[in-house]
Amino acid sequence: MNLEALRSRALATLDRFSWVGPLAVRLTLGAVFLGTGWGKIHNLGQVTNFFTELGIPFPAAQAAMVSGIELVGGTLIILGLFTRFAALPLMGTMVVAILTAKRPEIEGIRSLLAFDESIYFAGFLWLFVAGAGKASLDALLFGRKEPLPRPLLRPGAVAAEPR
Repeated sequence: MNLEALRSRALATLDRFSWVGPLAVRLTLGAVFLGTGWGKIHNLGQVTNFFTELGIPFPAAQAAMVSGIELVGGTLIILGLFTRFAALPLMGTMVVAILTAKRPEIEGIRSLLAFDESIYFAGFLWLFVAGAGKASLDALLFGRKEPLPRPLLRPGAVAAEPR
């Protein structure tokens, strides 16, 4: 067996397991945020006090909102349901966390990218762009919409450019 055949075989095998990556990211991020949202909802007073110390406007309302975003968003991410929609507000909470709670710790790009919040943001960004993957309720309920087949052309005809 030559190297190219081995490579093709390995890639074909890996392609059959392409659903594992998005599932692992969803389960990991979802579990983290389901847990933090649950904890925040059950400790709104402490979260409100922390937000007040950070100078976040309307700290009580923001604490309740962030708690809900994390709890509901984490649950939706785990299920792979409305994943792209759920990822957006979670990305927003990570940006706010970096700009408020983590700002004093930023010493440069390396420290910024090393924050858990930056890594979470990257994960949510990936889910927003790529979607939940095959092992998700999104795939089950909505499926991937394949483009409509192009009409057959007469022999010798030239295809029009796609719009």
